[in-house]
Amino acid sequence: MKCSNFFIVLLLAILITGCGSKNQDPNTLFLLEIEGNKKAISASETINFTVKSKKGNNIDAITYYVNKKEATINAALKGSFNFSDQKLGSKTISAKIVSDGVTYSVSKIITVLAPQKPILYDYRILETYPHDINAYTQGLEFVGDVLYESTGQYSASSLRKTNYKTGVVEKNISLENQYFGEGLTILKDRLYQLTWRERLGFIYNLKTLEKTGTFAYNKSKQGWGLCNDGTSLYKSDGTSKIWKLNGETLAEEDYIEMYTNNSKIDSVNELEWIDGAIYANIYKKDAIAIVDPNNGAIMGVINLKGLKKKVTQHNKLDVLNGIASKGEPNIIYVTGKNWDKLFKIEFFLKE
Repeated sequence: MKCSNFFIVLLLAILITGCGSKNQDPNTLFLLEIEGNKKAISASETINFTVKSKKGNNIDAITYYVNKKEATINAALKGSFNFSDQKLGSKTISAKIVSDGVTYSVSKIITVLAPQKPILYDYRILETYPHDINAYTQGLEFVGDVLYESTGQYSASSLRKTNYKTGVVEKNISLENQYFGEGLTILKDRLYQLTWRERLGFIYNLKTLEKTGTFAYNKSKQGWGLCNDGTSLYKSDGTSKIWKLNGETLAEEDYIEMYTNNSKIDSVNELEWIDGAIYANIYKKDAIAIVDPNNGAIMGVINLKGLKKKVTQHNKLDVLNGIASKGEPNIIYVTGKNWDKLFKIEFFLKE
């Protein structure tokens, strides 16, 4: 009887050892190798990867994925993926492995960067206009010759209709004290204005500036900048992300992340849509990034160093913020928080 019990225990141990591998950490059994051990790649690259068995386990079948999108696989069970049509940022490369009837999964993270260095632009001032020194500028946008502006700070936020040549505010809508105004944009006959941490946006009738509704942002952290392409809205939230909003429902449907060819760019602020690209202020930087709205690549940078020194210096003077366009080639209108000037500038390739 004792001998019989011994063999039963031994048989159970063998069965547990043989079947228990499915409970093992897959990373102790298999290694996912990315070609060249790369941590980051260009969006123009095709990357190859393979799985190796660490302990001699059979590999009966493999399926590779990049962010759940199935990759190409060849006869040698190696995978490849072309990133040219992908948005930039972190991607998960994973492999589903079948070994002796058990399925395992291993993965690695890789960062997809912009395929090229951003083009650098310099600038020249064409004209200077007066601007309210008390305006904590958060958003600018033209409709014809009329400049609309959103200003921030609790108990001082506003929506303004302005004569940009004289600086005279023709209409001023004050926000309630609990709201901190942020970016704005105008689509068709509506004006949209963000608030900062209140997770709420306001909708106005463009002609009368009467508030007609509100909208919530449920995925993004905060409200910073806002622009539109004629159909959809684009919204920054102070991170590297720019969210795409449905033009009818205003739901946050997707996002891109801003990257150069070697790094991620955070603190994305005021936005303006110009000729198929997003122009973005980067908080606390004297520069404007020109962004591909399809993948987040920074295609160009306008260096505005020295512009802040051309306004009246005072103790409330803050950062560059505010971009507007009237459709003039290579010309934008810019100002900053508590700046007493609005600048019409032309940008050109840096020599």
